[in-house]
Amino acid sequence: MSAEERRLRWRSMRSLAGLLAFWLALMAGLYVLMDHLRQPRQSEVTAEGALVIPRHPDGHFRVAGTINGEPVMFLVDTGASLVAVTDGLAKRAGLPQGERATFQTANGPREGRITRADSVQLRGGLGVSNLRVGTGFAGIGDEGDALLGQNFLRHFDVEIGRSQLVLRPR
Repeated sequence: MSAEERRLRWRSMRSLAGLLAFWLALMAGLYVLMDHLRQPRQSEVTAEGALVIPRHPDGHFRVAGTINGEPVMFLVDTGASLVAVTDGLAKRAGLPQGERATFQTANGPREGRITRADSVQLRGGLGVSNLRVGTGFAGIGDEGDALLGQNFLRHFDVEIGRSQLVLRPR
């Protein structure tokens, strides 16, 4: 192989490596962008004490909170009767075993338990004490997920708009 052929081959390999680096950087950038877009936007507390929860790009309302002081990401579910948590979250939050129950879910019957939480809190201090909680929830993708059901929501005035959900203390 002549020196000229080696130089052309080297130049070709550098071009290929540059092209590969470009596509890898582009894919990494798209991954970071999509990950950012998937993250729930932060809720805001108004001067009147209302909690404004923006609609997530997937169409749902998500809000950070705690159950007995244990961090949780709630998915607001107006069709759920109770706040529902995974078994792992129930254990971390120190919820008692409770009584056995069969829950009728969108995916069919599910076995679980009904127990009580000392406190269920949302950002901004909106909370309810001594609230019934269903365990055995399969989760949405993370052990720290929970459903925020009607037994919590009924303590507040709820206004659902196109791009936000507003909870106002009564």
